[in-house]
Amino acid sequence: MHSSMVILMLIPFFFFCFLLVVQSSFHDVSFQDEFPLWVEGRERTLLIKNVHRANVVVAPDGSGNFVKVMDAVLAAPNFSKDRFVIHIKRGIYKENVIIDEKKNNLMMIGDGTDATIISGNLSSRHNNLTTFETATFGVDGMAFVARDITFQNTAGPINGQAVALRSSSEKSIFYRCKIIGYQDSLCAHSNLQFYRNCIISGTVDFIFGYAAAVFQNCQIIVKKGLPGQYNTISAQGGEYGPNKPFGFVFQFCKIYADSDLLPISKSIKTYLGRPWGAHSKTIFMQSYISDMLSPIGWSEWIGHPEYSDTLYYAEYQNYGPGAMLQYRVKWKGYHILKYSKEAINFTVARLISGNTWIPSTNVPFTPGLGK
Repeated sequence: MHSSMVILMLIPFFFFCFLLVVQSSFHDVSFQDEFPLWVEGRERTLLIKNVHRANVVVAPDGSGNFVKVMDAVLAAPNFSKDRFVIHIKRGIYKENVIIDEKKNNLMMIGDGTDATIISGNLSSRHNNLTTFETATFGVDGMAFVARDITFQNTAGPINGQAVALRSSSEKSIFYRCKIIGYQDSLCAHSNLQFYRNCIISGTVDFIFGYAAAVFQNCQIIVKKGLPGQYNTISAQGGEYGPNKPFGFVFQFCKIYADSDLLPISKSIKTYLGRPWGAHSKTIFMQSYISDMLSPIGWSEWIGHPEYSDTLYYAEYQNYGPGAMLQYRVKWKGYHILKYSKEAINFTVARLISGNTWIPSTNVPFTPGLGK
């Protein structure tokens, strides 16, 4: 074989080696290798383009800058105007992480929800804490973003309120995350929040708080709780402050029973929500609802039947065996939306003004009613 031909054949090999060397010299987190089947073509393209340079790396084996997530948080600059990226490598991090209001613009990227897990077990009953204090992961700093991470609280149903994730972060985003617990799994406490392609599971009031939050393309999974206990997916608390938007919206979601509840789902009542306050607001729209849902759909708050007149609950274009509306509650505050001009008020663009702040993160979202 001629020497010039050999050189030509080796050029692609040397170029590939060069790319590997260049790539290994940076803490880039691109996650291009694997995507779940539910990641659509457009979202795959966005993810491939969405390469974030990690400022610090957390790894339990000591191969990063820190071995604990909280240490990386403390190292982040205060009141930063620039994005500070923390790559959390594969591992189970048994710690309680609290991000205070000084830590703005933090982004945490894991290696996948089955790989990067932040786990705690604090509960109100066992540890004599307020519900707020039980959070495995709590964030107050504005513009927080998390993706490809599991947040869990393993206290179990017997220990009452036990929060896996609490967000009070203004304009916070959780993308491709799991939030796993039983009672009060997710505290969407306040401010504007967006959840996309997340898995959220629990039993009683497992999505609660005062925030204006949109849950888009999420899986909402109801689990088996204590004997004789009924399940409520949401407990929105109403207004948190004057002239601030509030309410929970579930759009393009899938709502169904977990494997432990499924065999007995007909004997245990499950509701879309109950009012944690007089002006509770929750909308389920364009979502699949399985047959584990009670036909009446919604539950009163015990001791406050008057809330059913002042709340705002609505459903729009849901489908599945649990979406039939003929037996729904007849409350003054419950609405069956028939027209897009009504439902559009609860979209990402309208409720949380998401089209003004989500695009800069490269997280995919649907601003309106159409996919």
